[in-house]
Amino acid sequence: MDQFNLSYIIATRNRLSFLKITLENLLRSLHADEEIVVVDGDSSDGSKEYLMELFEKNKIHQYLSEPDRNQANAWNKAMLMARGKILKKIMDDDVFCYYAIRRCKQYMLDHPEADALISNDLSSALNDHGKIDRHSRYPQFEKWSKGIVPSFTFGDVHMLIRKSSLAYLGLYNVSFTMMDWEYALRISYLNANIVFYTGYNALNVFHSQTVSSLKDQKQIEKQGRRAAAFYEYKGDQAEISLWSRIKIFVGKHLKKKNSQTIGPELIPDAALIYEHYYQRLNEINDSEKFTFIRKEKA
Repeated sequence: MDQFNLSYIIATRNRLSFLKITLENLLRSLHADEEIVVVDGDSSDGSKEYLMELFEKNKIHQYLSEPDRNQANAWNKAMLMARGKILKKIMDDDVFCYYAIRRCKQYMLDHPEADALISNDLSSALNDHGKIDRHSRYPQFEKWSKGIVPSFTFGDVHMLIRKSSLAYLGLYNVSFTMMDWEYALRISYLNANIVFYTGYNALNVFHSQTVSSLKDQKQIEKQGRRAAAFYEYKGDQAEISLWSRIKIFVGKHLKKKNSQTIGPELIPDAALIYEHYYQRLNEINDSEKFTFIRKEKA
């Protein structure tokens, strides 16, 4: 297929145990009009070999392994490689509802004016998987939609973006550690046509090796002040996004509490825990009625 309707893009490095769980779930759900694009940052834990095997068996459509300058650089490569009309980031250690993602995909295919789409979000800590919290940026979206504020923040774990809109919105800013935070401010400040889906297409899983938990909070806050001034963002609880603060706090706490890295290979029944997450996410999306909310016209 020369062009796909949806590209699932993944950037990863040395996270094989998480990657296997994520890719196996995605591969079971893949549709004919969808492709998988994986950018590996020259991993040394067996990820390269695992991904090459999948690529040679035609299970993933595009694969690149080489050193990245930073995380934003890796994701930008994946976005440029993607051939789909719609792009969906898949983080290697989070959980996704592909039914909800496809509802969002179809909405964007039916509404070519939509540049991006975001949804509500769920989160849980890997060492406390019985507790799943709900989060929503809808109040911030609503204020922005009505013109009360010029920009707002959201996490990109639940974002879909139209590839042709990148010519206006741009790629990730490689000078920002919290690239999704800057990107959210930027595209909302540019008055992108952002649609809000009231369902949940993703569930954040926090652990000591969550990417955000490994970042320098002082650097993030410094960058946050710079971006807030540029995009006229007055804040709504945090210099950085609420999700990023939660991830950093949880990650630091888990690091102190555990002498070893928390990962699927070190947690009994890890595959069952992730299976539980996928089941719960699907159940939540099946049990309630959700809708799409457009940005109000100026």
